[in-house]
Amino acid sequence: MAAPVNSPRGMRDFLPADKARREHALGVIRGVYRAHGFDEIETPVVEDYARLHAGLGGDNEKLSFSILKRGIKPEALAAAVEAGDPEQLADLGLRFDLTVPLARFYASHRAELPPVFRSIQIGPVWRAERPQKGRYRQFVQADIDVIGESGIIAEAELITATSQVLAELGLKDCVIRVNDRRILFGLLEHCGFAAEEQAGALITIDKLDKIGVEGVAAELAETNSGAAAAMRGILEGVDAALAAGIPVTREAIAAVLPAGAAEAGIDSLVAIGEALAGGLPEGVELRFDPTLVRGMGYYTGTIFEIAHPGSGSSVGGGGRYDGMIGRFLGQDVPAVGFSIGFERVVDLIELDGSTGPESLALVVDAEAKLEDLMALKRELVAAGNRVRIEKRQKNMKTLLARLVEEGFAKVANVQPGVSDLSELSWRELGE
Repeated sequence: MAAPVNSPRGMRDFLPADKARREHALGVIRGVYRAHGFDEIETPVVEDYARLHAGLGGDNEKLSFSILKRGIKPEALAAAVEAGDPEQLADLGLRFDLTVPLARFYASHRAELPPVFRSIQIGPVWRAERPQKGRYRQFVQADIDVIGESGIIAEAELITATSQVLAELGLKDCVIRVNDRRILFGLLEHCGFAAEEQAGALITIDKLDKIGVEGVAAELAETNSGAAAAMRGILEGVDAALAAGIPVTREAIAAVLPAGAAEAGIDSLVAIGEALAGGLPEGVELRFDPTLVRGMGYYTGTIFEIAHPGSGSSVGGGGRYDGMIGRFLGQDVPAVGFSIGFERVVDLIELDGSTGPESLALVVDAEAKLEDLMALKRELVAAGNRVRIEKRQKNMKTLLARLVEEGFAKVANVQPGVSDLSELSWRELGE
């Protein structure tokens, strides 16, 4: 007996119904983002190895898949292993996100793009994850970015467009959590963490939802016990406020932060909150979360993340990364982006079958003329329908059940000699 032929571990095949669900969601995302003035681009799925490991991708760089150089000889392989230098073996790698390719794209095509460039980028990315529910080695990201705008209008546009996507997909009870990296560093400085201790401290604070306040304080104390005690007090005070939800207003933010900490970051968030007050669709809320870190080291200002009660992890996130493009261009360019976690979002949405063209099935007798059958199909397709031809079976119950499962709404029998649509008698499926 042959062994089962499974898809590669951590990667998936999609049956027609699953693919239709995904394409519906992608259509909604593209349509909303284009309506908000963003333009779609496409970048290669591979990038130079050195670019993928330039320190821009945080921990994701450790999860990247590398592509071996062509024609590499055994002695070169042995030398690279002995030297511990993988760059001797690989010159390319699969992209682990869409932000690094976008930065390279902008640096390459800046002269051909408008001063403020609003991009859509949707496509697969790869990470050597440990496969588990909601986490795969190949998955789709759906990103929008604004490059060239330093003002908070960029953040306001991103949050507005993304919140409309969530609403159009039918997701309710979404919370967009916002923070600012300047607030985080201001808190760390206020608590007494030295500059060289702050990056590690942020990594620890990012574990708050997994190890709790006690665990975070204990880990921080290994580096700086006095500062850890001060941070513990702040986190304990924030805990109850987070459960209730902290509005993005000056009063609410001031109530949970020490006086004088990171005023620039607070001013920015307050301005965003005021610009979006009352403007987000029903079912989407904007909330301040001073414990939000976002793992990527390239964020420089505003950061945001989407929480949904149906998912154990965030279903989207992003932030401002003003320093990244300068690494490629030699000149700093302001940039901010928002990425939807497509795989998690698509698992949360429901389709009612009313989207897209009507799906019709023609069940044909063996004696029906092929030219008549094709004429009928052409006319139905020209009218905007989705049409499938099925041969009549002895067990019609099985065939009809399958058509219902695949989303077909109506069926008609095509008898010999029928060549006009007016001669067809349609039957509703699923009744």
